[in-house]
Amino acid sequence: MKFELVATCLFGLEKLLGEEIEELGYEKTSVIDGRVSFFGDAEAVALANIKLRFAERVYIKLGGFRAESFDALFEGVRALPWEEFIGKCDAFPVKGHSVRSALVSIPDCQAIVKKAIVTRLSQVYGLQIFPETGVKYQVVFFLLNNEAALMIDTSGDPLYKRGYRRETGDAPIRETLAAAIAKLSRPREEVLLWDPMCGSGTIAIEAAMMMRGIAPGVRRSFAAERYPFVPEAVWNAAREEAREEEHPSAFRAYASDIDPAMLSLAEDNARRAGVADAIKVFRADAALIRKPEGVRGTIVTNPPYGERLGSLREAEQLYRRIGGAFRALAPWQVYVITSHPAFEKLYGRRADKVRKLYNGMIPCYLYQYFKNDRGAEGTEKPDRRETGK
Repeated sequence: MKFELVATCLFGLEKLLGEEIEELGYEKTSVIDGRVSFFGDAEAVALANIKLRFAERVYIKLGGFRAESFDALFEGVRALPWEEFIGKCDAFPVKGHSVRSALVSIPDCQAIVKKAIVTRLSQVYGLQIFPETGVKYQVVFFLLNNEAALMIDTSGDPLYKRGYRRETGDAPIRETLAAAIAKLSRPREEVLLWDPMCGSGTIAIEAAMMMRGIAPGVRRSFAAERYPFVPEAVWNAAREEAREEEHPSAFRAYASDIDPAMLSLAEDNARRAGVADAIKVFRADAALIRKPEGVRGTIVTNPPYGERLGSLREAEQLYRRIGGAFRALAPWQVYVITSHPAFEKLYGRRADKVRKLYNGMIPCYLYQYFKNDRGAEGTEKPDRRETGK
């Protein structure tokens, strides 16, 4: 049975996610903001959930249509083959989103979608009331520019919940974004990756998992494991395939922070992720770090933004301090993600590349420093801005 699958991601990660999907052997069919579509079977459902590092969720898309009115929404939903997935005893709660569309009331849209599905299934099963005591199929609608997409969630908990991070700091970076930043920094076995403001250690952990081929979802469960059209044998085979792809690596990372409580979290998280032996966790002030003798390295870090952690003034003072410390590490490369619009001025150097990303709903920029030639201060460099498309 073939499905149209939709993998969602944080804005700015579409290109990375599309490349991942192609590496799994599937051809992407469309890419829009935060969504990459492709066709696959039951095996694709399992592999995508287990292996995709940059996806937030994986959905089965039942169909799409234009919906500028509640009548159009109802008729469009009712026309879809819900009985191919939902049994007469199964649960089918509804949630969704509306962006730049005429139908703006989410509760009203939820009620219309639910009513339309019940109407369709009533005609099929001959029931007026559904017990909804069986398998749970989370129905999700997306309304974008008056175009409706109706889907069933296969992931359950969002895919950034790998299972290794039971506790976090006050402003944790999402695992999917940490993996993306690590990927963009081009981790290599012969180059030390150092996060000097590591918090709960997520960037270093995601980099180490990537370098060892550890699939992000291999140790967790998914909603679709209860779906009869994705048999248990398929999940077992997908997990076995993922485990067979794990391999030793000489990759090493440093995870340091000024807060001892964060270091304890980082150590625990690294151990649960299975990469504790690849990461050295220790206490250090990021503005006072020094380059180890004879080591090539890359700084990859997510400093406080001043939005959820500390004050804006404290964040700005920190950016000034780390600017001098990180430049002294040259020719090391530096990757810093922050939402502060004046980061480059505070840091004291224009980035060689800037990529817009999102940490949850917070718009951020990944400032990338990889050229030895620093260029003239304040001079605009061509083609600095990157997008995730």
